[in-house]
Amino acid sequence: MGTLISSGRAHAAARPKAMHARIWRFDWQLFLITLALVAVGVVMVYSASGGPRLAEGPLLENLAFRQLLFAGVGLVFYFILQMVDYHLWVRHYLWLYLVVLGLLGVTMVIGRSSFGAQSWLRVGFVDVQPSEVSKLLMILVLARCLGDEKENLESPRAFATSILLILPPAMLIYLQPDFGTAVILVAIWVGMIFLAGVRWRHILIFLLLGVAAAPLIWFQLKDYMRKRIITFLFPGSDPSGASYNVTQALISIGSGGLWGKGLFRGTQSQLHFLRVRHTDFIFSVLAEELGFAGAVVLLILFALLVLRLLSIARSAPDRSGALIASGVATMILVQTLINLGMNANLLPVTGLPLPLVSYGGSSLIATLMALGIAQSVARHRRRPEANLL
Repeated sequence: MGTLISSGRAHAAARPKAMHARIWRFDWQLFLITLALVAVGVVMVYSASGGPRLAEGPLLENLAFRQLLFAGVGLVFYFILQMVDYHLWVRHYLWLYLVVLGLLGVTMVIGRSSFGAQSWLRVGFVDVQPSEVSKLLMILVLARCLGDEKENLESPRAFATSILLILPPAMLIYLQPDFGTAVILVAIWVGMIFLAGVRWRHILIFLLLGVAAAPLIWFQLKDYMRKRIITFLFPGSDPSGASYNVTQALISIGSGGLWGKGLFRGTQSQLHFLRVRHTDFIFSVLAEELGFAGAVVLLILFALLVLRLLSIARSAPDRSGALIASGVATMILVQTLINLGMNANLLPVTGLPLPLVSYGGSSLIATLMALGIAQSVARHRRRPEANLL
């Protein structure tokens, strides 16, 4: 009896310690950085869509309020997914892949068009963009495909399998047409095969095939895609048309100076010279109103987020967990660089939002879901002491 009592007391004492360990393993750095970027996004969407003048209209037409609702839904998914063992998704990767193909296939048939792309599905009273969720699901699928032991990556089988998996969803997204999201999907694949340790000779062969196919790819691009690339190379060729937004974005960034013109006081955004300012060009709004200092703070937040994800990948309990965290890091890093590049006229305009900051429910919720699964990887990490940048 004494032994049972002692054992019961030991278990009772162990329960708070176990609970404390689980709470401690929650990656607060990842969560707080994410929350900070979401808060910046809500404030900048509020400013870009009219600022204090928005109070005069209906609440549901207030883009900042809608962004706040999207953030709330996304954070609910974040906390649900961080509690689910990520191995569950890895084990059912074939079902996830079928979901990706099914969603994208249905979108091609009955999807709604917006800005020339048939990328949306009507669900109830809201439109969702399946390609955003597809990026997350393909990270999980590729994590399973490339998550075997490194010895298995010596043969080209895993590499070839990953190509066969990534091509159908990438083509379906491109045919919507949504070239920017297709590029992000391919970039996620490239980052994950590199981090998985696929042999360089396999990657080199693929790159050579890509270079050889470049002329064919150019002529297969949609007219508007080729026009964007030409506008990027020759920005003065169409100052009032295709290059208008880029020109106004550069004016916005340059006029912000060191400290900016002040929140809600940007002339390019508040006087509507800059179009699509709450989505594609949200960074230009921030740079004009908060200046170089505000832009640097935003860049630091993104850098900390990516570093945090890579830190989680290093301490993941297995290769699948490491690939999930690094895949999410790749998705956020590449999309951020492309968005900032098109704002600064360093890359062609692709229509990609700035993760967690630009207005848009599908992008924001899908990104928060991806970070929730990365948080699940963090909760299972091998070494709690690795919770440092």
